[in-house]
Amino acid sequence: MNKELIKKRFGRKLKEYNENARIQKRMAEKLISMLSQTKKESPSDILEIGCGTGLLTEYSVNNLSYKTYTAIDIVPDCEEYIKSINNEIKFVSGDIEEYIVSDNKKYDLIISNAALQWIDDLTDFVEKLTYKLNDGGTLLFSSFGTENFREIFFVTGKTLNYLSKNQYEEKLEKYKPLIEEEAWIMAFKTPQEVLKHIQNTGVNALSSEVWTKRDLINFEKEYNGFCANRPTLTYNPIYIKIQK
Repeated sequence: MNKELIKKRFGRKLKEYNENARIQKRMAEKLISMLSQTKKESPSDILEIGCGTGLLTEYSVNNLSYKTYTAIDIVPDCEEYIKSINNEIKFVSGDIEEYIVSDNKKYDLIISNAALQWIDDLTDFVEKLTYKLNDGGTLLFSSFGTENFREIFFVTGKTLNYLSKNQYEEKLEKYKPLIEEEAWIMAFKTPQEVLKHIQNTGVNALSSEVWTKRDLINFEKEYNGFCANRPTLTYNPIYIKIQK
């Protein structure tokens, strides 16, 4: 996974992110609702992974009681957004895979929204995250399933290595996770609007290649051929809750 490209692409679009990340907002709400369904006591220490502009951060601080809140993101400029939500939040700029190894603290809740799909070895990473939980702690995160951006894969042949719900269940079986799945389909007027939406949410970090005018024309033609009535974009959120 090209983390420098991810950092660059997300960093460029921070100002546009909140306005365009409609599905990610719904996912943040869903995560908090899953936590409140079963959690009897509020967590004392919270770690949020991939906080970005703070969509999940804001829902968390408004709905949870806590003593400490640590938010980490690979994009340094995210700190401004997090501090505007609550100046007492500890912001860490860096690679979570490196931070989780060096950090000596343990947490009651580790939470993440639409970020762990960028981790190469999710099974190993979840093992490290559960180790960082206190007894009775919760790991709660969202990612995406195999139907995510299905239109983009059909047209370009490029996709992240998304896992199906069944694959998550198999890989995380020993943790006895609660896993829920959704599908959301967004409609657009043109294929160009689809591309703009993807760019404004920073998720066009699969490749660093620059498209030519011919590439764009071919994309539009193929997209219109695949989506005969109206250009769409499929989101396939998957939510995973693990109790230690």
